[in-house]
Amino acid sequence: MTRKLALLGSAVCLVLSAGSVFADDLPVRKAGLWELKMVRTGSAMPEMTMQHCTDEAVDKEMNNNISPMAKQVCSKQDIKKTATGYVSDSECSVAGMSTTSHAEITGDFNSAYTVKTSSHAQGGAVGAAGRDSTMTLEAKWLGACKPDQKPGDIVMPGGFKMNVRDVDKLKALLPK
Repeated sequence: MTRKLALLGSAVCLVLSAGSVFADDLPVRKAGLWELKMVRTGSAMPEMTMQHCTDEAVDKEMNNNISPMAKQVCSKQDIKKTATGYVSDSECSVAGMSTTSHAEITGDFNSAYTVKTSSHAQGGAVGAAGRDSTMTLEAKWLGACKPDQKPGDIVMPGGFKMNVRDVDKLKALLPK
């Protein structure tokens, strides 16, 4: 049960991260199967690689579903186009924990892209001391989705499968 909760928590983080990556200003990813590798430092979360089957409709839905949730918890969400990609800055607060994040997004959204995020969190259940962490999301397009996959499916480590269209179920897992 604990492993399943950890995977669900990771899925929530992935969906929130992906949602912020695919804001209105950013290009939609090429349809098909993407490998997403998350590497975090300064956090208890282990390195994780998952696969996400997507299409244009799913990427747009992710933004439409995540944006209202992000607007509720984030007082600042700025995305700017740069010469090499995009930069995003946000300030969010969930369950008594405040997080300030800076992300640099590079790549072409057709074959590969990278999101490098640095964050500082304070408060929450772990205590009031500030915690710094970094996360790198490396995404690469693998080709067409597998025959048993539909757009929105994410396959987590250990074979746990969920669909991002079930984001309402994930929202229920977030602490109030």
